[in-house]
Amino acid sequence: MTNRRKFLSVFSATLAGTLFLNACGNPPEKGGGADGGTASAPVADAGLETKTITLGYVPIVEAASLVVGVEKGFFAKHGLEVKLAKQASWPAARDNVVIGSAGGGIDGGQWQLPMPHLITEGIITNGNKVPMYVLAQLISQGNGIAVSNSLKKANLRVDLTPAAPTILGFPKTEGRKFRAAHTYPNANQDLWIRYWLGAGGIDPDKDIELLTVPSTETLQGMRNGTMEAFSTGDPWPFRIVRDDIGYLAALTAEMWPVHPEEFLAVRADWVDKHPKAAVALLKGLMESQQWADKAENKTALAQMLSSRAYFNTPAAVLEPALKAEYKLGADLKPSNDPKLGPLYWNSDRGVISYPYKSLSLWFLVESLRWKFHPGKLDTIEQAKALVDKVNREDLWRQAATELGLPAGDIPKGSSRGKETFFDGIVFDPENPQAYLDSLKIKR
Repeated sequence: MTNRRKFLSVFSATLAGTLFLNACGNPPEKGGGADGGTASAPVADAGLETKTITLGYVPIVEAASLVVGVEKGFFAKHGLEVKLAKQASWPAARDNVVIGSAGGGIDGGQWQLPMPHLITEGIITNGNKVPMYVLAQLISQGNGIAVSNSLKKANLRVDLTPAAPTILGFPKTEGRKFRAAHTYPNANQDLWIRYWLGAGGIDPDKDIELLTVPSTETLQGMRNGTMEAFSTGDPWPFRIVRDDIGYLAALTAEMWPVHPEEFLAVRADWVDKHPKAAVALLKGLMESQQWADKAENKTALAQMLSSRAYFNTPAAVLEPALKAEYKLGADLKPSNDPKLGPLYWNSDRGVISYPYKSLSLWFLVESLRWKFHPGKLDTIEQAKALVDKVNREDLWRQAATELGLPAGDIPKGSSRGKETFFDGIVFDPENPQAYLDSLKIKR
């Protein structure tokens, strides 16, 4: 299993490198900012320390607001040219941010957590420490766990307990362990499927085989039986259902409503050298997120993302996913609740974009749960100190104030409060140890 993980990580990092797309070539259209179709004209001279930044992205719905910011001119409005660079995989993004844009890589971009924190400490970069800052949350939700049609009879759903005997019985019935996959180890999509399995009484390190597979291999892997389950962002889970390869066992929104998903993080040296440009980046992002979140813009958003330059995926696949028009479970029960879909700005828990330290802490506490990084990340105190070093709530607040956001949309503190999961487990950021103690399956 370890050799396969290493092989796939190296393969995916080497496969296609990075495709750079100067997506700022189109000037902003005339319009009315976040409330209308497009941003207003670019700022003639915003007084920024630099006029450009290169951001990496992976073509899943988590990246939507970055694309909107470029195509609708929200970044340009604030005097910044954002160059988007499509990443072949998460290992490629990791390697490219270490290189930096000066060496042909990237300055930052879209990240699964806790990748920026781990890169800061050199934990996933062979000891090469590249300090980063988490500036904003890009999205909440928009992820799912898809299951092969070979398990239709078991009808795996959010509560996995009824289907646990089927999964645990694979060695006897299939001659091997149940296989599940995610796109990058020890980060978002790995943690979602681990939580799901653990809540159902299945140990992801002992009872099954857990693989790392690039999202582009999702469809083929499910078709040929390489895996029985896959955790990743839309449009991939939606495509698995649409192509009748499998079904959606669980939306991450069902597991943890309004959960933190992927984030904007940038190299600390770039931010420290260009603080005004960093605030301009955030202002453009906030307006982009507001635009992407509006129901009336979902069709246009799907069309925008579908282009070959970005996702190269049919709009007919993207639009239902953006509108949360899902078919859940083996019986394909229709679900049209917008609260279960991708959220870019508004939610029942307040503004999505804010980089709460409490939410980042959960990812590092989960790293402790599974003992991902022994000798490098071993205590809750280390986790808290790392979050304090990396999360820059101050820059978000500055950008929000300059943008003129209502005071009610600007959080006053670093904690969103207690978080409750579908199985009744509570994460209290004031007492992470109690959360760890409450989990039955852990290392």
